[in-house]
Formats: sequence, structure tokens, C-alpha cells
Amino acid sequence: MHYYRYENAEVSCCYKYLMFSYNIIFWLAGTAFIAIGFWAWSEKGVLSDLTQVTRLHGFDPVWGVLVVGTVTFILGFAGCVGALRENICLLKFFSGVIGFIFFLELTAAVLVFVFQGQVREWINDFFLANVKAYREDIDLQNLIDSLQKLNHCCGAKDPNDWNLNVYFNCTKDNPSREKCGVPFSCCISDPADTVVNTQCGYDVRISGTPSQWGNTIYVKGCMMALEEWLPRNLYIVAGVFIVISLLQMVGIFLARTLIGDIEKVEVNYY
Repeated sequence: MHYYRYENAEVSCCYKYLMFSYNIIFWLAGTAFIAIGFWAWSEKGVLSDLTQVTRLHGFDPVWGVLVVGTVTFILGFAGCVGALRENICLLKFFSGVIGFIFFLELTAAVLVFVFQGQVREWINDFFLANVKAYREDIDLQNLIDSLQKLNHCCGAKDPNDWNLNVYFNCTKDNPSREKCGVPFSCCISDPADTVVNTQCGYDVRISGTPSQWGNTIYVKGCMMALEEWLPRNLYIVAGVFIVISLLQMVGIFLARTLIGDIEKVEVNYY
């Protein structure tokens, strides 16, 4: 009987468990995102009436949470199982999808830089569409309120954008108590106030012009606020993009290295 000794006949435990550790975090994070998304839907009664999903005319933030969670969960699962089971197919799927996402990010960054005018117009239209649907979804409402409070802005271009909303428009036949008003998130708050006055925006736009409302509400549009915020925080945005890109490249490197090790072992055995 002949015995054969194979050099490096095992897959590197270092890369294998680094790949597993790298992905278990994303797998758990994906699970958490999915759980949060379904919890938010259950709180809004969407799970008991799925037609609400199609009736919403604006953007439901829960969709974003669920999409990110699902993609993260699938990639984390493929990476974890692929590493532990030394499954080349799953590892190739993982590295391929990560590479595709990285390519999409680069493409999006280039397109935003080249077509700044069109992107600005698209964001403006997107914001206005969600202004119309402000009262239709509590998560969308909270998202817009947070955006306006953090950036000290109101509407896309100015407070009159709230005329697009059926509750805040100034038409004569509007029976709403919020007629000619704005959401409370547009109000200039007093730091000494301990209780939020949710009625501070009532009747603000019933007379005068945006320049005359400046003592009560923010008159700057959120598009202008975004354009001012971006240059001030350019290094932070670039840093976040670089960190995300590095994490993706590390994942691709670990997956491709592990695939190479597995293929070498298979060649040695066969």
C-alpha cells in the first residue's frame, strides 16, 4: 500500500474564520433590519391589510429598511455558510454580488457628479411627492419632520410647497384646521421650551410672504439646505464612502482567497 502526503491539503483556517466572522455581523444585522421592518409594518397595521402598501403615494421608509436588511441577510448567509462549508458556489455568489454593488456605487457617484442638475431636479420632485403624502404614513411623516428640524428648512424650495398637501393648502374649500399652515417641524423652536408645540405652524401662511414668516418658521427650502450641507460635510461623506468601499473590498478579497485555497485542495486531492 502506498501513502501520499499532500502539502497544504487543508483550507487556511485563518481566512476561513475571518470570512465567517466578517459575515456573521452582517447576517445578524440583516436579521435585525428585517425584524424591525416587519415590526414597523405590524404597528401600522400593514401586515393585517397588505393593500396599504399599494395605496401609499409617497415613500415608505420601511421599504428601505427591508430591502437593506434582505440584501444584507442574503449576503451574510452566503458568506457564513460558504466559508464554513467551503462552498465555492456560495462564495462566488457573495463576491460577485458585493462586486456588483461596488460597481453600482461608483456608477451612481459618477452620474451624480456629471448630471448634478438632473439629480437636483429629481430629488426636488421626490421631496414634493412625499410632501403630498405627508399624512398618509407615520414613518414618512417622522422622516420629513426629522429632515426639516435637523436642517432648519421647510418644504423643498420654500414653505409654500406645503400647498401641495391636502391638509395644508390654502384653497377656500379646504376644511382642515391646518389650512394655510405648515408642520410643526418647520417652526423655529425656543430652546427653553420643554414641550413641543405641534400647533405652532397653524395659519402661518394665511397672510404675508415667506420673507415675513422668518420669525416664526424656517423659510429656507430643504433643497437649498442640502446644497449648503454637502460642501460643509464633504470630507465626512467621502470618508463614509471610502470606509464602505474598503469593507466591500475586504469581503471580496477574503472570498476570492478562500475560493483559491479550496480549489487548490480539490486539485491536490483529485
